[in-house]
Amino acid sequence: MIDMTTLDPAKLEAAAGKTFAELGVGVTGPLMVLGDRLGLWAALASSGPVTPAGLAERTGLHERYLREWLRAVSVAGYLDYDPGAQTFTLSGEMAAVLATDDSPASMIGVFSGFIGLWADLDRIEDLFRTGAGLSWGDHHPALSAAQERFTRPMYEASLAKAWLPAADGVDVALRAGGSVLDIGCGYGVSTLVIASGYPQAKLTGVDSDDGSVAHARKAAAEAGLAQRVTFEVADASSLPGSGWDVAVFTDSLHDMGDPVGALKEAQRVVAPSGTVLIIEPLAADRFEDDFSNPYARIGYAISTMACTPSSLSQPVGAALGAMAGEAKLREVAAAAGFERVERIAADAAPFNIILAARP
Repeated sequence: MIDMTTLDPAKLEAAAGKTFAELGVGVTGPLMVLGDRLGLWAALASSGPVTPAGLAERTGLHERYLREWLRAVSVAGYLDYDPGAQTFTLSGEMAAVLATDDSPASMIGVFSGFIGLWADLDRIEDLFRTGAGLSWGDHHPALSAAQERFTRPMYEASLAKAWLPAADGVDVALRAGGSVLDIGCGYGVSTLVIASGYPQAKLTGVDSDDGSVAHARKAAAEAGLAQRVTFEVADASSLPGSGWDVAVFTDSLHDMGDPVGALKEAQRVVAPSGTVLIIEPLAADRFEDDFSNPYARIGYAISTMACTPSSLSQPVGAALGAMAGEAKLREVAAAAGFERVERIAADAAPFNIILAARP
């Protein structure tokens, strides 16, 4: 039992306030997903100030439910409310974050991933007791779908336009019809974004999950890119082909059981003049410095629920974690035999660490 008489009242109030605020954030999540599924964010983005009745007319949904939803997301800070006109307004800035997948600032796709995290909670609880792992393909499908939506705007804004060109020789090679191996490609978002940015390049994405590869193949066909973009089921310990101009790990190296082995294998299959790109979430080298990192809270949470279990489900089980930091990534690259490792595109990657590695 906790002796309440020994507690600092001000600190107790702060602790309760912090937790109460978190409860508010948590219960708002489903409302964000409803707004996405029902097209409410998009409707608000195009309507200007609107009453619940006006939104009902625009969407064909029931006014009483909309009234409650509008009030809930307003007090949560997502809408502006005019008490005189009794209208609700989604600002242009908030619309860029919530109302479209086409904006580089879009984040609405993340919320639906919470469905997967909650659905997998019992399994993750067991992992804490057993030390076993759980591959990405064995998670609730909502998690991969959310990952696809969340990463697409960022990759479309930066991957082929800023990150790859920042590595010496990569832009020239790919514009001349060079080749890319995307290792741990998941649903193939990064592969297809690179293909769109470099119309002459040939690309192969590989992933150990056959369901993800099937999804990626379908996406390539729908995008009209299947002639020069292929996807294969392959483990990072046995990569296909040789002489690749670029091998890239887009937010995948930390998910692998043996990141050193994966980098060694990447080094084996790239051309002597080739480049291995390592794209990882932004993290500090010292944990105490991550308290000021705006991405850290998300990064550590996803690492606990998905990335660390992924690594522990594979041989070696290094469990690098999503928040390894640049110094640790350089250490892993050095252990794999890379003597030249350069941090690139720092100004164009506010939430990522991008390293260009060469033998």
